[in-house]
Amino acid sequence: MPPLLAMWAMEFRGYTRALLAQDVLAGLTVGIVALPLALAFGVTSGAGAAAGLTTAIVAGLVASAFGGSRYQITGPTGAMTVVLLPILARYGLSQVFVIGMIAGLILIGAGLLRLGRAVKFIPWPVITGFTNGIAVIIALQQLPGALGVQAPHNSSILPTSAAVLGQYLRAPTLTPPLLAALTAAIMVLWPRVTARIPGGIVALLGVTTLSVILHLNLPRIGAIPAGLPRPHLPALDLATLPTLLNAAVAVAVLAGLESLLSAVVADGMTRSRRHDPDQELIGQGLANLIAPLFGGIPATGAIARTAVGVRSGAQTRLTGVIHAVFLLLVVLLLGRAAAVIPLSVLAGVLLVTAARMFETHAWQALQRSTRSDFSIMLVTMTVTVAFDLILAIEVGLALAGVLFIQRMIGGLQMEAMDVTESAPADADLGALRDRVLAFRVEGPLFFGVAGRVLENLTATRDVDVVILRLRRVPHLDASGAQALVGIHRELQAHGVTLLLSGLQPQPLALLTRMTLLDVLTTGQRHLFTTTPQALEHAWSHVKHLESGGRP
Repeated sequence: MPPLLAMWAMEFRGYTRALLAQDVLAGLTVGIVALPLALAFGVTSGAGAAAGLTTAIVAGLVASAFGGSRYQITGPTGAMTVVLLPILARYGLSQVFVIGMIAGLILIGAGLLRLGRAVKFIPWPVITGFTNGIAVIIALQQLPGALGVQAPHNSSILPTSAAVLGQYLRAPTLTPPLLAALTAAIMVLWPRVTARIPGGIVALLGVTTLSVILHLNLPRIGAIPAGLPRPHLPALDLATLPTLLNAAVAVAVLAGLESLLSAVVADGMTRSRRHDPDQELIGQGLANLIAPLFGGIPATGAIARTAVGVRSGAQTRLTGVIHAVFLLLVVLLLGRAAAVIPLSVLAGVLLVTAARMFETHAWQALQRSTRSDFSIMLVTMTVTVAFDLILAIEVGLALAGVLFIQRMIGGLQMEAMDVTESAPADADLGALRDRVLAFRVEGPLFFGVAGRVLENLTATRDVDVVILRLRRVPHLDASGAQALVGIHRELQAHGVTLLLSGLQPQPLALLTRMTLLDVLTTGQRHLFTTTPQALEHAWSHVKHLESGGRP
């Protein structure tokens, strides 16, 4: 049985009417929460409210049916709008559809190559940094709608925000910011009234109705087609395809990363069977491949909507399917009514979303952790806001790697041992102490520390034997192996014999594969299981030299 069918069979084994009722209720709840967000993210991305709804419907349906998580809700997200806005400004909307389809193919390929588990290698400070950076950008993106001004065509959020503020201050008006503030206040305070009806839909309907009753002259969404467009291939100029690849890779990386993180969050909330990350990449790839055919923008798994589904009692992937069907019915029945929604209301919805997205607890936890982890988070967040998300991930990972190497370098310990404690019974302790040095090495010996070990040991030239006790070296890489070879050659050039003791399985296997073990240990005659054995051989070597033997 194909893996996806096997996953469905396991998921719906023992499925009952009661479980179906829970899925229906959860799907309707998520649909109500997703409606204002789909409209708002569509507008914020620059593609329009209709594109946001289409994305939530088509991508949500496809990803739920073919993804690797039973709880994932897919649609337009704030993180994706952050990436799409400069892409749309540079290439135009028609090419955004092409980029989405290419990104879908990349995600499918990544899933088939089983790259889904790579997300676990991204450090938490990096994830927190770009999540908080995205929250800041989403908030800044709402300034034009909240202030009622036209945003300039600028792909960078900071200059755009400065220009919007300057434009507003030259001709301020109170109505748009008041409506945005009222929308945000309702969303924040409504849960005190009831948690059964999402505050977002209450704010959307209530403030929009108020603006219509008062005949307020405000920028509004505009007409939305009462249905989905017919599928069609977007226009593609093969000559421009190479220039679109970088943007498609950026979209694919973000879609895969955010979707897998969302699936991990859902697993943590349910403590149930884990998702299949590779199948999830394939499902997200199919969603991004198909949604642009209907005029949808690139989509990802949505952490907040997925969490709402789980809290609402979602049992299977039917929750995501029902959420998409609900949104389709809204478009068919009420699509034209959405034209009167003020942009300031959508801005208020997303300002609250951005505030909730900012991980304050994670910020505080990292402040209390190490200085390096907090620095990684701050740098990643700053680069996200000032430049772009993909560069932020690259910089965050690079900084995390450098700081990790520094910590590992500090964790390597090498101390001299008292050779008389395990000396052979017939040894002259004074001669042994003068002619033999033994060092205890603790920690992984890899490229970041190999040079330091080489420098310390090759300075030793006035003895006959050097013993390296490596029992507490669990890991050795190629650089560490070459450092040992360098130590051996340098000591040998000055007539000093190198002995190794307690070599662990991984270092032993690596040196064997690199054909360096015999070189280092003189055909394994200088390799010992314990340090006392090495000391006994060292003493016999000293005696041999004292009797006039050749080194």
